[in-house]
Amino acid sequence: MNKIYNNLNIENLTKTDWFNQFNKEQKIEILIGKEANLDVSLYAKKEFNRNQMFQIRKGLEDNLNVSIYANLDYDEYQMAEIREGLEDDLDVSIYANSEFSSWKMKEIREELFKEKNKPIDFFV
Repeated sequence: MNKIYNNLNIENLTKTDWFNQFNKEQKIEILIGKEANLDVSLYAKKEFNRNQMFQIRKGLEDNLNVSIYANLDYDEYQMAEIREGLEDDLDVSIYANSEFSSWKMKEIREELFKEKNKPIDFFV
């Protein structure tokens, strides 16, 4: 996204040719991000569908490192699994691989979460 567009107010942004390249759902995600003062340039790409944009925007709202999953290698379900792992402070590098299905990612994420939250047995 051109830096000029990132600095426009919402009313002026909606009048640009750049903004009009997006479909209605994508425009909504961009506007929600602008209203929240997020760096929408990280997801305002025509190639991302609305759900991918949503996952990136949610990560930005939670101050997560979205650069791990903000790329076209991941579908929206894979992005969600990586975002949820980041929210739980897990080592997502273990499963942030576009060759893994979202189901496989979920399985790995849940195991990592269990391990992280496993009670410590002091009487071993």
